[in-house]
Parts: sequence; C-alpha cells; structure tokens
Amino acid sequence: MESKTIKVMNRDMVKLDRFDGNNFSRWKDKKMFLLTALKISYILDPNLVPIEDPIPTTEGQEPNVEEIERVNKAKKKHDEDELLYRGHILNTLSDRLYDLFMEMKSAREIWNALEFKYRAGEQGTNKYPIVKYFDFKFIDTKLLLEQVHELQVLVNKIRALKIDIPEAFQVGAIITKLPSSWKNYGKRLMHKTDDVTLVQL
Repeated sequence: MESKTIKVMNRDMVKLDRFDGNNFSRWKDKKMFLLTALKISYILDPNLVPIEDPIPTTEGQEPNVEEIERVNKAKKKHDEDELLYRGHILNTLSDRLYDLFMEMKSAREIWNALEFKYRAGEQGTNKYPIVKYFDFKFIDTKLLLEQVHELQVLVNKIRALKIDIPEAFQVGAIITKLPSSWKNYGKRLMHKTDDVTLVQL
C-alpha cells in the first residue's frame, strides 16, 4: 500500500510548477509537503546524527551480525532517501536552475543554496505587496468583482508576511478605493450604522 502511495505521489510531483526563481516560499511549502508525505524530509534535519559503524564493546566483543545488518540497512535507506530527495528538488527546478545546482551532490547543500539565494531576494521584495495595496484603485473599465479578487490576492500576500489586516479595515479600503462612478454608493456604505462584512460588501 505504501509503495502504491509513493508511486501516485511521484506521478503527481510532475504536476508541481517548476521553480524558476519566483515565489520561492510557495514552491518551498509545496515541496516540503510532498517530501514530508514521502517520509524523506528528515534528510534536511540539521540535527540528523550520522549513522556510525558498530564498534566492539569495551570488553572487546565484536558487534553481532544482526547489529551490523541493522546499521547497513539504515545506511542504505539513508543513501536512497538522500538520492530521492536530491532528485525531487532538482526535477522541480527550471532547466536554467537545474543546470546551476546539479553539480551539488547533497540535497541539503542544494536546499540551503536555494534558501540563501531566493529567500533573501524575496525578503527584499516583501514591501511591494504593501505598497501595491495602498496604491490600488478600482477603475471603471474593468469588472469590479475581478478587481476585488486582485485586491484579495494582495491581502493574502500581505498575510503571508505575518501582517494581519482586520476585516473592517479591508471593507473600508474597498469602499474608499471604489471608482468615481460608485462615489455615491460608497458614501452610503460609509454612513451605514451597522458594520458591513466583506461577504455583504
């Protein structure tokens, strides 16, 4: 049953968007979910203890066959999981990034290099969703609900930065950003005594 699940997940992995340098956090979350489901995410654990060969006891007694076999089995599984993990990361990179990172032999080395390169770049662009949110204005030439959706996407990007925007603030922002042709409607909404929810709006 487990091997069947892994086969299905390996097939579904092909459907993941290839990472091309954009939206690193989204790609990383999807990738971590998949690798956790495959039970190989432990490969990236910085506290992972190397598997040591069995050594003779203090009395000089050699390790028994079962102990040697257990260690060899654990090493084999680790090596297979490392190879699988590395392959999963590389196979969901764009061709350009694949060529850039394929020389790295360890999954952790590739992962850390991606984190260093793209997390830093992403943090530098974190201010842009906030600026876009404040600059956003509805226009008459596009469908209003389509524009509300665009605004909600910006809100979700801001929330991903761990910045919470209360619903009342969002409602007020939408009303004040309405196009001039909706001016009278916006005024009526602002002067309502009851709070308007996003759903009602």
